[in-house]
Amino acid sequence: MTDTDVPLRSLTVEWEDPAPAAAQIPAVSGLNYIRGLADGTYPPAPIAKLMGFTLSEVEQGRVVFECAPGEQHYNPIGTVHGGLACTLLDSAVGCAVQTTLQPGQGYTSIDISVSYLRPIVATSGALRCEGVVTKPGSRVAFAEAKLFDGAGRLVATATSSLLVFALQ
Repeated sequence: MTDTDVPLRSLTVEWEDPAPAAAQIPAVSGLNYIRGLADGTYPPAPIAKLMGFTLSEVEQGRVVFECAPGEQHYNPIGTVHGGLACTLLDSAVGCAVQTTLQPGQGYTSIDISVSYLRPIVATSGALRCEGVVTKPGSRVAFAEAKLFDGAGRLVATATSSLLVFALQ
């Protein structure tokens, strides 16, 4: 097969400037900020637009992201790259922790440990990733996330430690 015989695919990604929304973080609670991302008050993060995931549920200490896996997520061996799963898991633990923060607080990841349990392919169905805070903290918070395929099978899990700090 020559290069001219391969059907081309394309993906166009558009996003909004993330700076105006991020500028709101010091003035609102983390819960209200994440709710604003889910309800469209604030635009989604560029990474969410790039990778095609959305924030579908938000409550104190818990969030859910959804994503339809596709060929654009594939690695060279024909399955969804583990980076998509890790990004969903990382986003879920981070946003879950953010829902516990007061105005003027921020967070950053200290570590994340991911376990990949089964492969994901374009036909796996809509992915659902739930992040839950297991221990909130004023300096370090702990959270876990689970990623399920369209049939409800667990495909990956993560645990994470996140540093909580005062925004300047």
